[in-house]
Amino acid sequence: MALPHFIYRFRLATAESDVRFVMFRSSFFLVCSLLASIATADELDVLPDELTDGPKTQMLHRALMAQSTAALDLRSQAYELIKTEDDALAYQRKMKEFFVERLGGFPERTPLNAYRVARYERDGYVVEKIVFESRPNFHVTALLFLPRGQGPFPGILVPCGHSAEGKAAIAYQRVSALLARHGMAALCYDPLGQGERHQVLLESGQTSSPHHNILGVSCIPLGTNFAQFRIWDGMRALDYLASRPEVDPTRLGCTGNSGGGTLTCYLMALDDRIACAAPSCYVTSMRSLLQFNGPQDAEQNIFGQVSFGLTHAEYTMMRAPRPTLLCTATQDVFGIGGAWDSFRENKRFYARFGYPERMDLVETDEGHGFHVQLREGATRWMQRWLLGIDEPIVEGDFEVLTAAEALCIDQGQVLHLANERTLFDVNAETENSLAQQRHKLWAEKEPMELLSRVRQLANIQSMSNLKEAQVTTLGDPIQREGFEIRKLTISRDSGVLLPALAFVPKNPNGNTTLYIDGAGKRQAAMDDGELEELVNGGTLVIAVDLCGLGELRDPKFIAAKQLPHRGEWQQYFHAYLLERSLVGLWAEDVLQTARWLSTCELNNCETTGKSQPVQLIGVGLAGPAVLHAAALEPSFFSSVELRSSLDSWSTVVRDRQGCGMQLFNTVHAALTVYDLPDLRRVVGPHKLRIVDPRGSQDEPLTAGL
Repeated sequence: MALPHFIYRFRLATAESDVRFVMFRSSFFLVCSLLASIATADELDVLPDELTDGPKTQMLHRALMAQSTAALDLRSQAYELIKTEDDALAYQRKMKEFFVERLGGFPERTPLNAYRVARYERDGYVVEKIVFESRPNFHVTALLFLPRGQGPFPGILVPCGHSAEGKAAIAYQRVSALLARHGMAALCYDPLGQGERHQVLLESGQTSSPHHNILGVSCIPLGTNFAQFRIWDGMRALDYLASRPEVDPTRLGCTGNSGGGTLTCYLMALDDRIACAAPSCYVTSMRSLLQFNGPQDAEQNIFGQVSFGLTHAEYTMMRAPRPTLLCTATQDVFGIGGAWDSFRENKRFYARFGYPERMDLVETDEGHGFHVQLREGATRWMQRWLLGIDEPIVEGDFEVLTAAEALCIDQGQVLHLANERTLFDVNAETENSLAQQRHKLWAEKEPMELLSRVRQLANIQSMSNLKEAQVTTLGDPIQREGFEIRKLTISRDSGVLLPALAFVPKNPNGNTTLYIDGAGKRQAAMDDGELEELVNGGTLVIAVDLCGLGELRDPKFIAAKQLPHRGEWQQYFHAYLLERSLVGLWAEDVLQTARWLSTCELNNCETTGKSQPVQLIGVGLAGPAVLHAAALEPSFFSSVELRSSLDSWSTVVRDRQGCGMQLFNTVHAALTVYDLPDLRRVVGPHKLRIVDPRGSQDEPLTAGL
């Protein structure tokens, strides 16, 4: 039988603990190798660029990869316990329940209010331009490809991939037309943020198409996911397709490529009406994806799915034993070896039901894309299972719509429709409701009870569960007039080695400050910088770079509009897949460092066992993490100062322009219980000072508080 969930999670936690120990031990011995190379680094850099196990800028990735490997090992063990049909059915139920819960559920079905804009006659098929509402005043633009002749025909849903043109892209039109020319109706619709469904209307009247991750940022604090919007659009598109008199609602299928392959996987797993499916150029193994590609866009990452054991293969397992074809490409950016690994697991899973022939794979020797061989393979698969015809398909040449002909809206964008709502508007409505619930919650419940839920949501371990930080001094101190700078490493039990600078005064006044800047310690540590002013006053100052920030940040990646560098947002989503937030990881960095610093003897930075509260300063991106640390473990801090820090998650969700730069600061489902102002009230005005609070676009809100 399948591994029970509570045992599975216990074994996962145990495996992660083992991984932490191994990585902690390797980090400790790594310090010895640093001494020889530290002299070649920049004067204020603590770590050399290359460590014994790889670049320092990939340290967080290596730690997350080790935890992912441990989780995926346990998932593989659970899979191998599935021996009977009953085991398989139980596994399906468990995965579906988890999947829907992490999406945040789905809204109620409302009238589609569909209408036809135009109709075109083409060689062997007809195209209709369709507009419908997946939610009230939330329009979806689509092309319906119909066969000639008498129906009812099977109906195939065609979700689009990451093409700026959306449904007008040639490959998506050609597969839809090919299906229609072989006796099946096909509905291809624009995804959010693409085609005619841009989500930002500028003051100039022009529209902007934000990156999917920017749209995802608005969903995460609410405990939903951009995938929920994408899946619901698909389900309502299927509602429309099934409602057409030309379509047989008992013979429905779905095929899409790349991001459309993602949606095909999601829809085929969750919507039982999809009798036949063929996802293209998406499915690989989660091991391969994380190791070679990294996490992809917001809708392709489900919170905690790796720690739970939900991989690409599970999307097919959830629908077994209904026919499913994996369309793959030998030279795809997503590893073909991983695709075959998932296929083999799926084939064995289907055998538990007695139908291994309903699971198959087609491969073309091409790169990423919905190539003709894959379009033909998907069409033949649909024809076999929905029409009972198993004959070769040859696409040939035929005419499709021009980009102008494919437009359903006069001005080319749904945002120009009267009273049109955006994803940001829908999320703002959800946040309005949650804000009322939070106000009541914090008025009726004791703060300690709510802080326990804060700790759980942000996934921040209590101080008693965090291991003691191991601090090592590297090289000789840098001498300055009145103080010296020591280079330190702080070993975290996550396997990350944090670089730190200790500004040690020659005439200490007994005060100790922990300084955390989201941009890194370098600027404040420069000559005549802020830290020099503090230490000259007699304060011992420790400036630390949190994991993935400062000198641990990789500057080589390309940044998308309003987003951090790609390698950085991938690190965020890698942690997200493990049910972690960077805010939580960084808060633990702060807490472990603060505990060591609170017992640090001023002259030699060795622990004395005598605890003294620490003055805590958080700047910019580090602000929310610092605030969490101070609210959850107040006894360690005598004062807290936040500078240029995000004011609230509520403003992020309500921002109609999108705010991708706040991705790092989000915590999944936080707004179901608390917002940052709630934590500020817990810390209290007697201890907390706010300087230059920032809005969702990082704009100053006031001159200071």
